[in-house]
Amino acid sequence: MTRRAHNCAFSSACPSTADSLPDDVATLKAMLIAADAARLAAEAEAKARALLIEQMKFTIAKLRHEQYGQSSERSAVLEQLELQLADLEEDASEAEAQTQLAAAAAAEAKVEVKGFQRKRPVRRPLPEHLPRERVVHPAPTACPCCGGRTLRKIGEDVTETLEHVPAQWKVIQHVREKFSCRSCETIAQTPAPSHPIARGRAGPFLLAHILFCKYGLHLPLTRQSATYAREGVELDV
Repeated sequence: MTRRAHNCAFSSACPSTADSLPDDVATLKAMLIAADAARLAAEAEAKARALLIEQMKFTIAKLRHEQYGQSSERSAVLEQLELQLADLEEDASEAEAQTQLAAAAAAEAKVEVKGFQRKRPVRRPLPEHLPRERVVHPAPTACPCCGGRTLRKIGEDVTETLEHVPAQWKVIQHVREKFSCRSCETIAQTPAPSHPIARGRAGPFLLAHILFCKYGLHLPLTRQSATYAREGVELDV
């Protein structure tokens, strides 16, 4: 790469003003990573150039103090090495100046990050199909400021909380009244209702709940029996 091409590449890679910087954070991160990689590459190149300069200086000093071939041949080699050494020193000084300019430009360029206000999360409303129970708290009877008692309602604030009502147990009594005929003394009575289990004492809703807990919630019958016992109902497995 020639010196002019290197200067063009450096000038195109390093913007002079902060107006040319993008507003996207991801693009800025990519630019910073690329600039860091370019800086590391420039430092490695500078170290290699400095090492080469030192080697050439050592070779020139050695050629000057020792005898290698004829005097004319030694003079040509020395002249060529001195020219290469001058070019390397010039390139090194120019690269150092460009590195200082890039550091100054990076220090002057300021990335403006716009602040934002964190929005509070919006809670979803409670289900509309659930029944509502209003609990009206007692209103003040007097003004807390002047003590006046002529208060007039101008509105209300409603705060909803979700509650769970535990399951309730109850015993349903199926009453079948008996009647006796005055004429023939025949006893009349309504037939007994049908049950899911013959002569069973568990109602259909209780059986459905037990089956749902066993196969839907994977609760074994022993655990259900222990739960019902804590609620005061003894149900054998």
